[in-house]
Amino acid sequence: MAITATQVNPLNLVRMASGRYHDTAAAEFTITCGFKPRYVKVVNVDATGLSSMEWFEGMANDSCVETITNGTITVDTTEGITVSASGFTVAVNTEVVIADEQLTWIALG
Repeated sequence: MAITATQVNPLNLVRMASGRYHDTAAAEFTITCGFKPRYVKVVNVDATGLSSMEWFEGMANDSCVETITNGTITVDTTEGITVSASGFTVAVNTEVVIADEQLTWIALG
C-alpha cells in the first residue's frame, strides 16, 4: 500500500477573513481580503435549509464543492470560486448565489 500526503504549514499565523454579502440581483462578486486564500467557504443562510460552496487549495479556478439544501454534494467546475493574490471571486452559482438572499463567507490563508 502506498500513501501520498501533502501538508503546508504557514510560516506565520493563519490569515482569516469573514463577512456577509447581500445583493438584490444574482451576480458574480469579488471579495478583497488582502491575502491569497487557501480555503474559501460561502454559505447561503437564507436558503430553505443551507446551501454552500467550498474551494480548497489545489482546486481549479471557477470550481467548488457544492452542497445543496437536499444534502447532495457535487464538484462544480463551472460556477465556483476563483482565487487571486488578494482575495477571491464567486461566480453566479444557481444553488448558492441567489438574488436577495444573504451569504456568509470565510477565507483562510
